[in-house]
Amino acid sequence: MKSLTDSEWDILVPAPPLQQSRSYGAALVRLGARAERALLHNVPVQVITRRGLRMVHRPPPSICLAPLARHAGVTVATSTAAGILPLITARHHAEWDVSPTSEVLRKALAPKWRGHLNWSECTDISEGHDAILQGLLNKDMAQGRARGYRNLGAAFLAAWRGERLILHVSRKGGMLAAMLFLIHGAAATYLIAWTSAEGRRIEAHRAMLWHAALLLRGRGVTRIDLGPVDAGNPGLAGFKLGTGARLVNLGPTGLVLPL
Repeated sequence: MKSLTDSEWDILVPAPPLQQSRSYGAALVRLGARAERALLHNVPVQVITRRGLRMVHRPPPSICLAPLARHAGVTVATSTAAGILPLITARHHAEWDVSPTSEVLRKALAPKWRGHLNWSECTDISEGHDAILQGLLNKDMAQGRARGYRNLGAAFLAAWRGERLILHVSRKGGMLAAMLFLIHGAAATYLIAWTSAEGRRIEAHRAMLWHAALLLRGRGVTRIDLGPVDAGNPGLAGFKLGTGARLVNLGPTGLVLPL
């Protein structure tokens, strides 16, 4: 592989998925991993290595990863590329193109989504900082234990040095709802969200997501990864896809074969 400088990477991959971004690689390096950004058969890819395990998540679909598996150690990838022995079934994410004007984005909303937004748009939304983030993390950890999921977690976020956007709706009684977005190049990832019963009643998340799209668009972001779409949670799937986001197949996670 031919190693790439940061500037070369930014030119070749201006709007990477989170796991292929420089900020993601740098955060994992701070946590003890090694990150290499290089050309593999002229296709840019970031490879994370830790304790003999190479991880390549969400590389370009045109890439051939087989050369990586010919070296010592194990190579695991999440990709639609050929030559992967699936261990975990394919995941699908909702990706929202926010490059059009706000008028075009609004027209692309599902009618029900737009109707609820019209009602909730006057919600008072603020940008938050470390104290709000810690509160959101605490709420998310408790929610994750109850629902059986885990996000990237506090250690990763402490190691993250890239841009971020934290939005929250709070009143005198405390935080009603909050969202965290990580910004990586011209893309962003909707990473963590939490809402209270009152936050759900006033449709805080809908208003915040719309507000975030406009703010991020103003900061040069063209695409927001809204995260996984699960048929087992139709309400959340409808919330994400109702924005007009497209469903993207990330492919399975599995072992890369040395074909």
